[in-house]
Amino acid sequence: MSTDTIIWTQGGISEVPLARYTGQVGSVAVATIEYDGSNRLWTWWSPLAEDIWGHAQDADGAKQAAEVWLRGWLENFRPFFEMAR
Repeated sequence: MSTDTIIWTQGGISEVPLARYTGQVGSVAVATIEYDGSNRLWTWWSPLAEDIWGHAQDADGAKQAAEVWLRGWLENFRPFFEMAR
């Protein structure tokens, strides 16, 4: 998975950009990052698993952390896809 695999789009309200990005692979939302002003960190999480989240100092770090988690999580499914061949 390259950095181009996850397409990050910035959220907004009435053409005002928010400090929130949603990452998608195709039509599947795989991660969200959002600035947490009270802690001054970027928080990332995934709708693919309820207990997955983390923090980073900046938006790029949060995007990278989400991608690293996604790679590891998807690795769990490798045996299933190899059997399907």
